[in-house]
Amino acid sequence: MHRPLGQFITIELFGQSYTFKAEAEDCAANQVADLLLDEVSKVETQLAKQSSPPTKQTILILAALNIAGEHYKLKEKYSDMLKDSSERSANLIRLLDGCL
Repeated sequence: MHRPLGQFITIELFGQSYTFKAEAEDCAANQVADLLLDEVSKVETQLAKQSSPPTKQTILILAALNIAGEHYKLKEKYSDMLKDSSERSANLIRLLDGCL
């Protein structure tokens, strides 16, 4: 599937190899490549039932949109968690100040 080449990652997609320079640690770059391959595979499976075969571009766009959607949901959850933590911390500080 893909293998690290120093600071480069090679990924095979639609029977063609693509090599890119990893900006992140090799481990993170490998995980990102795996995520893309998994999502492309899921989209291909979902679209395989269609009467006309989807284009590579369609598959990649849908995979990218799925990944972006999941990223957006995680950002929202993270933002909510930070807000909740901040509110809880402020409440605890008020309680502690009241005891002093």
